[in-house]
Formats: sequence, structure tokens, C-alpha cells
Amino acid sequence: TKELIEHIATLAPKKVVYISCNPQTLARDMVVFKEFGYVGNDVTPFDLFPMTGHVESVVCLSRK
Repeated sequence: TKELIEHIATLAPKKVVYISCNPQTLARDMVVFKEFGYVGNDVTPFDLFPMTGHVESVVCLSRK
């Protein structure tokens, strides 16, 4: 949620690792993280469920 991201931003970690199973929520949350000065440096997809359309994404975010 946006509230959780705001709380994380108040803790001011240098890096955040975001793991997502839904590209739509990942995109939505990346916009909110960007508002708080975080950018996505690396995105790695993981195919944990072969033969399906499901892909997990791991994103490393850091402060500008």
C-alpha cells in the first residue's frame, strides 16, 4: 500500500529489495517509491512456475 511505502521511506533505508508476483502492482508501487526518491537499479525476473505465465520480479531500489 502507499501507506507502507511512506513508512518505509520515513525509515530512509539506502536500499530496498522489492519482490513482486504482479507486474501491475510493481509498476504502481514503483511510481510511489520514485516520489520518495527511490529508483530501480536492477530488475531480475524469476520463472518459479515453468509452463505458466507467472513470473516473479525482484527489484533493487536505491535512493538517488
